[in-house]
Amino acid sequence: MNDKILTISHLMMRFGGIRALNDVNLDVDRGSITALIGPNGAGKTTVFNCLTGFYQASSGSILLKTRQQTTDIISVLGEKFKAADCINPQALAKRVFYKMFGGTHLVNRAGLARTFQNIRLFREMSVVENLLVAQHRQINRNLLAGVFNTSGYRQAEERALERAFYWLEVVDLVDCANRLAGEMSYGQQRRLEIARAMCTDPQLICLDEPAAGLNPVETRTLSNIIRFLRDHHGVTVLLIEHDMGMVMDISDHIIVLDHGDVIARGSPHTIQNDERVIAAYLGANEDEVAL
Repeated sequence: MNDKILTISHLMMRFGGIRALNDVNLDVDRGSITALIGPNGAGKTTVFNCLTGFYQASSGSILLKTRQQTTDIISVLGEKFKAADCINPQALAKRVFYKMFGGTHLVNRAGLARTFQNIRLFREMSVVENLLVAQHRQINRNLLAGVFNTSGYRQAEERALERAFYWLEVVDLVDCANRLAGEMSYGQQRRLEIARAMCTDPQLICLDEPAAGLNPVETRTLSNIIRFLRDHHGVTVLLIEHDMGMVMDISDHIIVLDHGDVIARGSPHTIQNDERVIAAYLGANEDEVAL
């Protein structure tokens, strides 16, 4: 594939004196399932957080190329704060807004959604309400339209409900529509979080350890859902996962991080036989690995 939906170049992320990401370069093919793997602490979630607006990268470039536009995510989120910004009201306002509210909504508008390693549902809302909240940008927010219950307002609500129940059907949660999200099993909550992300109509979805805590049957179900997103909706999937069986089964391409560096990339077969990857996971000394 030559059509790249995501290109990350020279990405750096520092936390004080700690360098979490060191000149990370990677790209994701449109319509692919790409896995980002590596030992704990390798920097995988940090990449996701920079990509999705939770962190502001120290330097580098993140380009998201949807079918409608190309978005420079780092530029959208605002450049690193500089003293010169103090005399530029627009730049200062942008920086203050980002510090107060984050930049995730800006990234979502560009066509990207994500799930989390630690589930972040609205536990005291019903399952269907979680999916309706995710569609706030598509729902008619005109106050007067809501007060007078106009036909346009009703139609927008109907479309939102139709979309919500469609995704509940995809993840096999229709029967749970009116249950509180916090009352469902762990595996059901995992699937609900994917459905909620899909209600934002993304072109790229980032899944952060979606199989964590799932049993083998639930993992197979999850794998089928991920394939469905790609095969039937053309959604590109970028996932972080420690379940190597699942990764090797569904991934078209795998990128391996270790201590903030990309150490390998390629097909599942290539990665399985890469000595640097084996060393990173098994803890071999650097001088034992043939580079």
